[in-house]
Amino acid sequence: MHSMLDEKDVKILSIIQADARITNVEIARRVDLAPSAVLERLRKLERTGVIAAYETRIDPATIGLGLMAFIFVRAAERVAATKIGERLAKIPEVLEVHSVAGEDCYLVKVRTADTAGLTHLLREKFGAMIEIQSTRTTIVLDTLKETALLPIASVGKKVKDAG
Repeated sequence: MHSMLDEKDVKILSIIQADARITNVEIARRVDLAPSAVLERLRKLERTGVIAAYETRIDPATIGLGLMAFIFVRAAERVAATKIGERLAKIPEVLEVHSVAGEDCYLVKVRTADTAGLTHLLREKFGAMIEIQSTRTTIVLDTLKETALLPIASVGKKVKDAG
């Protein structure tokens, strides 16, 4: 838990995570603070890196990126090295790159239009990296849950219990 967060910060984070377009005035009303106090808290949360970014989530299928896949990548690099991971992260179709324990080095989440797009990605972009020894790809058939929302309520409970 981030030690600098108090109950009001946790409540503010929960509110803006649910609706990033909410006004400061509405946040202030919900947490019983002045709008200027909310603005100062938001700026502090941004400055300290608790709030990393504000993003718009777009439905991938509506813009022709209906195929999602996870690719396990095994690379010829030391465990602590991340050069391949950094190169993978620069590929536009790559949404996430995770360094993982086990036989593989990385777990990569990608989006393409279709299997032809995935084939091109694997052959032309991943294949161009000679350090990649092998890949294993799992195509997603259906997504039951996909979110970037964090379980802030559990952080709030810890803050309340510590206070």
